[in-house]
Amino acid sequence: MAHRVHHLNCATMNTPAGRMVCHCLLVETDDAGLVLVDSGVGEADFADPGTRMGPIRHLLGFAGDEAEFAVNQVRALGFSPEDVRHIVLTHMDFDHAGGIADFPHADIHVTSAEALGATMGRTRFERIRYNAAQFAHGPRLVEHTPYGELWRGFAAAKELTEIAEGIVLISLPGHSRGHAGVAVDAGDRWVLHCGDLFDHRDEVFGCRRDVPLAIRTLARIEAFDLDAQFENQRRVRELWERGEPDLLIVNAHDPVLLEQARALPVA
Repeated sequence: MAHRVHHLNCATMNTPAGRMVCHCLLVETDDAGLVLVDSGVGEADFADPGTRMGPIRHLLGFAGDEAEFAVNQVRALGFSPEDVRHIVLTHMDFDHAGGIADFPHADIHVTSAEALGATMGRTRFERIRYNAAQFAHGPRLVEHTPYGELWRGFAAAKELTEIAEGIVLISLPGHSRGHAGVAVDAGDRWVLHCGDLFDHRDEVFGCRRDVPLAIRTLARIEAFDLDAQFENQRRVRELWERGEPDLLIVNAHDPVLLEQARALPVA
């Protein structure tokens, strides 16, 4: 089932590696209202940045433009925040999940592995990376275990038919314990949002030596399982090299990939 997909930037960051974005998808469905893929940061994050984002916010250099909040972009497109009934998260880091508090009525879909890491904090780094304040409003978590289905060569995938056909959660662990990609049928193409599987396009589409050192360093610091992340990058590179004309691959933070996606007609 084809959906209308909008490409949003839900936070601009001026980092030591240059400008980065928080690329989210807003999906219009026929029967399930609006679906967000990731939520960027939200109103509460900037109302209390010390508690909700922590000291790393200074390194990431958030611009703090209220017009970029997902909730305000939903309004700007002529919708109500209550129209967003589902949010599918690639993972639960604060720059992907901070905006969920602006949609307290929405169901929040994540992998079970990611929910475990975020709520139980099994490793020291997980206890640091996940911010409990962003979930203090008591969101309804809907956990998924992607396995058994096949999507373009990825065996660990699950179509989220409880939301709508044509939205697929794909297990891509490495950056975090339960990191996932989300594929959306946009009619003339599928959009595969890879979250933080890679931060710079050359990690998958080009030469790794061309990736800024700051990005390569940060990726290694943040990885829950670096070997798994590299393996999943390799699999996505193989998918891209097949040159399938009905597939668009994007990620969360590369501004070039965001602008390329926005230049395509919205189905």
